Amino acid sequence: SPCGVNMVSRAREMTSGLGACGAMSRTQMLQFPHKRSSMVSLDSIRKDPRWRDPNLSEVITMLSHPMDPVKSNAAAYLQHLCYENDRIKQDVRQLKGVPVLVGLLDHPKAEVHRKACGALRNISYGKDHHNKVAIKNCDGIPALVRLLRKSSNMEVTELVTGTLWNLSSHEPLKMMVINHGLQTLTDEVIIPHSGWRRDLTEHSRPQETEWTTVFKNTSGCLRNVSSDGAEARQRLRECEGLVDALLHALQSAVANKKTDNKSVENCVCILRNLSYHVHKEVPGAERFQEPVANQVPRSGSGGKKKNEADCFGGKKPKGWRNGPGDKKYGTLDLPKRTQPTKGLELLYQPEVVRLYLSLLTRSQNHNTLEAAAGALQNLAAGHWAWSSYIRATVRKEKGLPVLVELLRSDGDKVVRAVAIALRNLAIDRRNKDLIGSYAMRDLVSNLPSGQQRPAKNLEGDTVVAILNTIHEIISDSPENARGLIQGHGIQKLVAINKTSQSVRETKAASHVLQTVWAYKDLRNSLYKGGWNKSHFKSTTSGIPKKTKSGKAAYDDITLPLMEKNQGQHETVASA
Repeated sequence: SPCGVNMVSRAREMTSGLGACGAMSRTQMLQFPHKRSSMVSLDSIRKDPRWRDPNLSEVITMLSHPMDPVKSNAAAYLQHLCYENDRIKQDVRQLKGVPVLVGLLDHPKAEVHRKACGALRNISYGKDHHNKVAIKNCDGIPALVRLLRKSSNMEVTELVTGTLWNLSSHEPLKMMVINHGLQTLTDEVIIPHSGWRRDLTEHSRPQETEWTTVFKNTSGCLRNVSSDGAEARQRLRECEGLVDALLHALQSAVANKKTDNKSVENCVCILRNLSYHVHKEVPGAERFQEPVANQVPRSGSGGKKKNEADCFGGKKPKGWRNGPGDKKYGTLDLPKRTQPTKGLELLYQPEVVRLYLSLLTRSQNHNTLEAAAGALQNLAAGHWAWSSYIRATVRKEKGLPVLVELLRSDGDKVVRAVAIALRNLAIDRRNKDLIGSYAMRDLVSNLPSGQQRPAKNLEGDTVVAILNTIHEIISDSPENARGLIQGHGIQKLVAINKTSQSVRETKAASHVLQTVWAYKDLRNSLYKGGWNKSHFKSTTSGIPKKTKSGKAAYDDITLPLMEKNQGQHETVASA
């Protein structure tokens, strides 16, 4: 036939190749629509020149055939055809094949619903969101969740979770995945695979995490939906056992030195997203709010006992003085617990600091590093008691040197997340002094010299983040401003202010320069360096204005670094 190889011959090729479309034995029989009363062997069909590949419409018709083997083989053939072929996926949608495939997910025969799910997984993959919407419109999400609950077959579970991962990458579908599948995904996959147990007894101990494909798919799906906004974050926080299981999985990864796999990355990203605005969104958060004015004592610095080594291993930096904030910010007076902490409260307990620092120390995965720094960034933001505890705990756990080291990373997003984390940590006065003494040189080294970018070629958002961090640590700290001058920062700031093509960079640099110039005691040093008042004038009219609260209204970079679409499940090559 001029149409090419017949369908059964193609099916045999799939059998001898990869197994994604399912095995088809030589003895299987396939009934075609116009020979409804007879079964034809594969060999006899292959030898008959009248047979050809069925067209797409015929394959979709076979999905409704009364014979189950025909249904499963047709679904397998569709999976094969849709692999990395956007045109075929569109044709399947237009020929109304998606509702039929979704209907087969409830088929009692494992072979049929497994092949149908495999086809849906390939159809749902890609940037064309129309296919995802088509699956949603025929109630495909609840059907997938039903199949996940009833099937114990690992391959089916992988296919279901992979398809849900694909669907979760489309913004409008995220809440639907949460509404229909959150608790099921948690109970059926996240908790059992994480090794965490709800009711621990002396006979049931926590297990090590199983880093399976199913766990990777499911954590990837939840990573996507966790970025959907306040309602999504709250639903995930309140999902029973989810936070507990994710933290247990990460602890297992650290203990077993398995910190670089995709599942770990997904888990940290979920926790980073759930930590965002936790100081505003968790129930009862108002009970822990603190007055803004009390966050950073403006007169003097936090102190330590004489000759006490700081977290960088050296003596206290120059200008270290005792101040009124020492008693409050130099100690960790944590609330007493009447019962073990669980659920969403685990997100902001000081104990999580050690876990995130371990990941920052041991992981080589830039996405994991960014997410762990982002989690600390989110937890150190805001004006409530737990933020104060987190900021102090990072210092006491020797976390500041870890973060400063990561400013030298080649990963743009890692540097950005670390810079913002340091900015939030600097709200603590003792942290501010330490960061000013030990991080200033690395912060300045990441700045471009005007139009000439540094070797890392950091993105504009990262440069702005660094500038805003520098501004935070020199505010109300002449000593830190002096360190900026001595670290040759003024030259770079002036160059950015005059030559940068980015308005945001120029504004941020101007803000830092004006803050430095405001310290009259430093002007002699500036004059000696060849600088004068004209170098510190703004070259734009857009210098951040003061808000009603008196705080500068520059870019709010305490926001989480949440990519909206964290990726999809990869399709399985079937040809």
